[in-house]
Amino acid sequence: MTPPVFRRYLGIHYAGAETPDSGLKSLRVYSATPETPPQEVLPPPSPRRYWCRRDLANWLAGELAGDTPTIVGIDHALSFPLRYFEVHQLAPDWMAFLEDFHRHWPTDAPHTYVDFILNGPRGQGAERMGNPRWMRLTDERCRVGRSVFQFEGQGKVAAATHAGLPWILYLKRQLGDRLHVWPFDGWSIPAGKSALVEVRPAMWRDQELMAALTPGQKDAFVTASWLKRADESEEFAAALQPPLSPPDKLLSAVEGWILGCEASARIGGSRVAKAEGRRPHLI
Repeated sequence: MTPPVFRRYLGIHYAGAETPDSGLKSLRVYSATPETPPQEVLPPPSPRRYWCRRDLANWLAGELAGDTPTIVGIDHALSFPLRYFEVHQLAPDWMAFLEDFHRHWPTDAPHTYVDFILNGPRGQGAERMGNPRWMRLTDERCRVGRSVFQFEGQGKVAAATHAGLPWILYLKRQLGDRLHVWPFDGWSIPAGKSALVEVRPAMWRDQELMAALTPGQKDAFVTASWLKRADESEEFAAALQPPLSPPDKLLSAVEGWILGCEASARIGGSRVAKAEGRRPHLI
């Protein structure tokens, strides 16, 4: 057993429903340490019974500003497919992407639903739309991957992503280099630093025996549990360095990567840009 890199493991099941100030039953947080199993973290006292996205972001900013090396696993995408960058003529720069997205999709604004911007009454979403056929490399290679633009049907990741990205920008603005967002800030996480990673709890649910929890609780619990267990073994270090070719690693430093996702692609060969039938290139 290797010494743990982190002193705290936070699993977050995110939710893109309603407004950023709405208490959401499915928005859940679990915390573990090397010495303790995952326990649910309840929201600060308020008239709301459950976490809202704004309170969660403020709480995270305060917690991650401290000296306890913490890793946060959150189950929404942290970037978009390279095809989105190409179509909208954006440089492959992650922070610039977050700023541009926030200008067009201000889903952190009071009284704002994701659907308000998706369907046009607010924001400038029409200028920054994506296509459900556009997939990140990690979405193609993860057995539970979905397009970040697939709002219909199994659209929870899409809604959560569009609701959550402005809060990722908020955390980076608040914390700067104190927070390492993987892999955009580098594939290796410096010792002693807190980190934020993208996860898909469905990959690990069958590895845990859980009591009668809600779906959101289960996902937050299993994320904190896996991060803790992986940090005690070589599994975590391996997950931080997925077996990617140099071009695919460069691509995924723009698109992001789901921590621990399957190394084998769902489709044979390298990434293909489906719309034009060609491999995307970095601009």
